[in-house]
Amino acid sequence: MKIAVVGVGAMGSVYAALLGDAGNEVWAIDVWEEHVKAIQEHGLRLEGASGDRAVRINATTDAAQAGVCDLVIIATKGMHVESAAEAARQLIGPDTLVLPIQNGLGGPDAVARVLGEEQVAIGVVGGFGASVVGPGHARHEGWELVRLGERSGPVTARVERIADVWRDAGFRVQTYDDVGRLVWEKLVCNVSFSGPCTLLECTLGDVLASESAWEISSRCASEAYEAGRASGIAFSFDEPVAYVHAFASRIPAARPSMLLDYLAGRRGEIDFINGAIPPAARAVGLEAPANETVSALVRAKEAAMLAARGAERSGG
Repeated sequence: MKIAVVGVGAMGSVYAALLGDAGNEVWAIDVWEEHVKAIQEHGLRLEGASGDRAVRINATTDAAQAGVCDLVIIATKGMHVESAAEAARQLIGPDTLVLPIQNGLGGPDAVARVLGEEQVAIGVVGGFGASVVGPGHARHEGWELVRLGERSGPVTARVERIADVWRDAGFRVQTYDDVGRLVWEKLVCNVSFSGPCTLLECTLGDVLASESAWEISSRCASEAYEAGRASGIAFSFDEPVAYVHAFASRIPAARPSMLLDYLAGRRGEIDFINGAIPPAARAVGLEAPANETVSALVRAKEAAMLAARGAERSGG
């Protein structure tokens, strides 16, 4: 299958390397020129839970070079989804399936607005703990579940066909009729650790080990769970705190992508993760003070970091 991965950061690198290693024609598309050049020259190295390999795949900063693909995976951060979808127009044919895979809320809707409802499905991936080591090199701590489904309605033949492609690449995959539930179940995990780990600059395991940090993490999880349940989400679990504790216990050394963005001097996805909970809660008559506070503090921390970096570049 001809596959384009738009946004080859930590998780995008996992997808591209393993799908390419399985014999698919993979195109890694990213704006990071140094990363693309390293992949072109040396292949994409992936190490961690799936082993250690360097995979020869196509890489470019220009989507037009790839041409029409069978599957387009949009793996950018939430704030870059619309621009990635615009760039992906050149990859789309009448039978192309577009698979947005983002943290938080809103990604698939944004892609559908740009590329059309009929070509967009949804992917929900969690438990990998991926990070970029350097240009052309990524690693992942976990090796968990890929969940696929249509944006609405039951699983279709096209989703099952794509699921088989992922399975052939070694991923553990399940297809679902109710993808909205999966988005929210991952979001409950994300809000528990993304914001708190960024504020404390620590791993998931560090949060579990700290009574004070775990109290905030637990409150974030509970607020997201209650907002989702009041919105009509039929969660597969009744105890959100136990659920996120089990999640983090499987990948204690992982650092959330939001923290990795901060450490790299980039703005993170706070508005799509912890920041998405307060408006969702208000829409159903609830409040989310823990997520609201965590979001405000992360924004302030990011703003201070970006201002300091700007001053360094200007010589101030």
